Amino acid sequence: MAGAVFYVDVVPAEGGLLTLDGPEGRHAATVRRFGPGDRLLLSDTRGTVAQCVVVGAARDSLDVRCERVRMVDPPRPRVAVVQALPKSERAELAVDLATEAGADVIVPWAAARCVARWKSEDKARKALAKWATTARAAAKQARRPSVPRVESLHDTPALVRRVRAAAAAGGLVLVLHESATGTLPREAIAAADDVMLIVGPEGGVDGAEIAALTEAGARPVRLGPEVLRTSAAAAVALGAIGVLSRRWDGSPLDHSG
Repeated sequence: MAGAVFYVDVVPAEGGLLTLDGPEGRHAATVRRFGPGDRLLLSDTRGTVAQCVVVGAARDSLDVRCERVRMVDPPRPRVAVVQALPKSERAELAVDLATEAGADVIVPWAAARCVARWKSEDKARKALAKWATTARAAAKQARRPSVPRVESLHDTPALVRRVRAAAAAGGLVLVLHESATGTLPREAIAAADDVMLIVGPEGGVDGAEIAALTEAGARPVRLGPEVLRTSAAAAVALGAIGVLSRRWDGSPLDHSG
């Protein structure tokens, strides 16, 4: 069970006691069958992690004592994924894969060629809640100390403004495009503190959108010879960024770190 992570609102101080209840406690006690003496990790979803030991167990909750608390620094560069709305079930897949691959922020984008549309405020609210729930579950599965923030839906003008601000602040903005002549810029990624990765819809990024994003400071790039589904592109790009930067220098959370 080494390395199992459970999310709480607040991590207690070292030596403190906490009752892990609710859905997390039920999962730990009933599904994972933790009991006295077992060790687990608690995280506040924002990078604070506690190494804990179970000191008591009930049917759907655990009492744990925190032995060590530490703050896990976020990886650099920080990567925000702008994900054009995929259709149907591929939306959750895109969020799941991007989260497991390490996205720090996920921004839904209503691109011109998106088949999926969040046509009402109620639909957008429910879709965002589903994206956030998917990101939380995927982060837990990946044993991440933090959960990526899912932001509000952006239309193209809002995204252009965001790109312009990011580029002006020195961030690296990359828009994935199968017809781009350039590939991922190795030296720029290695030196960057912030990267924005823009992933288009199934039909690709519209030409006018490419022009507007490029004018605002984005750099069109291609990942390789294969044309990836929109649901997989961010995860593949995050993997490449992990190799080209120091993002993959860390180790998975466990009870000894």
